Amino acid sequence: MFFIEFKKSLLAAVLSIFLNPLLWNLAARQEYHNKTLTKLANGDSKKACYGLAIVIFVGGIIRDLIFQNAIKRQPTMSLLLAPFFQGISKLLLLAGSVLVLSSMYRLGIVNTYLGDYFGFLLPARLTGFPFNVCDNPMYVGSTLCFLATALRYGKPVGFLLTAEVYYVYKLALKYEEPFTAKIYANKDAKKN
Repeated sequence: MFFIEFKKSLLAAVLSIFLNPLLWNLAARQEYHNKTLTKLANGDSKKACYGLAIVIFVGGIIRDLIFQNAIKRQPTMSLLLAPFFQGISKLLLLAGSVLVLSSMYRLGIVNTYLGDYFGFLLPARLTGFPFNVCDNPMYVGSTLCFLATALRYGKPVGFLLTAEVYYVYKLALKYEEPFTAKIYANKDAKKN
């Protein structure tokens, strides 16, 4: 028995998962190098950052809805609907949500949504919860939520899409982490 049906909704999910972090990283790099969004916001970098935050937030919700729609249209594995797996789904959703929401709380809106590319830098790297649990709690938490959703609906294809989420975030981090380190190194160099 096959657990994947190739439908437009599945292709839409694959594309939205891939494009989401790519687009926000391109926008943030444009801002850092050219102040593109700040110029569009009449020189107000805080307003530009909030604008990007809204776009990223809404884009994330749309991606999540596309993912959910795609997996609902895929074959179900009845074993995954057993109480044991449904319990695991709830635990994963709880853990993922705690990581995402506590990260947002600790970072604030501006720093959650790439404020460092706009020049809004934290005084020091955050080391308390959830950053003491894992290096990238928002990405880890988001991935756990995708996995929880796949389990909740009993959809094996959701595991493949969750793997895509994981690898896309991993790829994004290869570009984000060194660039963010460079931003903070430039800040420290200006102090000295």
